[in-house]
This record gives sequence, structure tokens and C-alpha cells, in this order.
Amino acid sequence: MSNILIAESGATKTDWRLLDATKKIKSFSTTGINPYLQTPEMILAVLENELGWDAKKHQADKVFYYGTGVSNSEQQKKIGKVLTHFFQTKSVTVNHDMLAAARAACGNNKGVVSILGTGSNSCYFDGKQIKVQQRSLGYIAGDEGSGNYLGKRVLQYYAYKTFDDELTMSFEKLFGDDFNAIVKKLYAETFPNRYLAEFVLFLRENRGHFMVENIIEDCLNDFFNAHILKYRQSWKSPIHFVGSIAFEFRTTLKMLCEQYELELGNIIKSPIEQLIGYHKE
Repeated sequence: MSNILIAESGATKTDWRLLDATKKIKSFSTTGINPYLQTPEMILAVLENELGWDAKKHQADKVFYYGTGVSNSEQQKKIGKVLTHFFQTKSVTVNHDMLAAARAACGNNKGVVSILGTGSNSCYFDGKQIKVQQRSLGYIAGDEGSGNYLGKRVLQYYAYKTFDDELTMSFEKLFGDDFNAIVKKLYAETFPNRYLAEFVLFLRENRGHFMVENIIEDCLNDFFNAHILKYRQSWKSPIHFVGSIAFEFRTTLKMLCEQYELELGNIIKSPIEQLIGYHKE
């Protein structure tokens, strides 16, 4: 058996697992990788500075990389060249993180699969491959239901003084009361989607308040309307969710599935462990 390295990368974090010939698993972690936002040099720097990879101790004969921003061949080639160079192997397979979510949530079964993390995405998986995929406009114009989308709504409510005094005080306790500094940081960030997703902490800390529950439900409902309800297969197959936002707000997802009379499938925080099982087989 070859040494297999599996990577699953979202906008914020990349999980790496090395499965060696004795079936021992070693875990690594880096920040998220996105070839639309990072040059090959920047991606290589992430690997060199964060992965903790020792070429004398570790060897990857085959690399299976799943990541955001690699839906077309140009971006796949960009990532593939960096990984081939860094790990010194010619066996590199690059796929979109949507396929990782589908394989993790569905296995070899059919289902509608949604990613709800820092960003969001969706597809219909037939048990072997992605057959239908709703278009995604990314973190600037889309990402409905994601951490980026929820965080943006939190910031809007604070900026437009929609929050009551209790929530305003809670926001300022977490993030400070210097609104100009917050805006300055937002527009100076290399990854503004990651920064906006940090405001989800406010929602987590204030569960039960009607305004917070409204934000969560409204933003997730936007995702249902923009994506899930557009698949005719949604009424024939289970609806699966993958990602930190999906896991955090799983009770709201369950409620929305019941409201739309859809069958709720699996809700998985991270697909990496299921991917290990998939590639073992």
C-alpha cells in the first residue's frame, strides 16, 4: 500500500491526513487555500511555513487534494503544480471541495449536498459523481447561508443600529466599539470573507435572542431558496450538510427541512475523516 496524503481545504482551514502503508494516520493543519485569491508562491509559502512537513520523515506517494476555488482546469493545474513540487510526487489529484463533501456525506448513495462553512455551495450527487450543481457567486455576491453571509448580516445590524441595547453591548464586548476601525480592517483584509465569518461568534454567544434567531433563520432560508429548492431531486433524495456553520446551526436546518417537507440526511462538521474511509476502500 502506498502512502496516501488527503487534503480538504475550505476558505479558512485545510485539514491534511497522511495514511501510511501500516494504516497509521498522521494529522496536519494549515490555513485555507484558494487559487483565486492566492498566487502559487503564496500557496507554497503556506505549505512551507504552516504544514510542518519533514521530507526526511514523511513521504506522500499519492496526494488527493479537495479544495475551494478549483472548479475549473486552470485552477486545478495551478494547485497541482504546487503540490507536485512540494511533495515531490507525480501522483496528484485535485478536485473541488464539493466532491469531498458529496463523498463524505453520501458515500455511494444519491443525495443533495450543501457546504455551509466560511463559504457555501451545493450539488446533486448520484452516488458516483456530481450531476447537477447550482451556480455559486462566491463571497462577494453569493455565499448565502455561509459564515461570511451571516457575519455580514451581523455587521449590518450593528452598523444600522438595528440591535437592541443588550445585543449592541454584547457586540461591542466581543469586537469593540470603534466602528471605523472595524470597517478599516474589513477593507484592508486580504481575506475579507474570513474576517466577516468571525462575527458568527456573536450569534453563537447570543442564541435564544429573537433577533439572533431571526438572523440565523433568514440567512439559512436564503440558502434554501437560492440553492436547495432549485434541485428537483430535493424532494426525492436526502439533503446533507457539511461544514462548521451547518453543524453549529443544525437545529435550524432541521426545522427548515421540516418546513419545506424535505428529508434531512447527514450533518457533518468536517469531511476529512469520512474521506479517509473513502480512500481506504
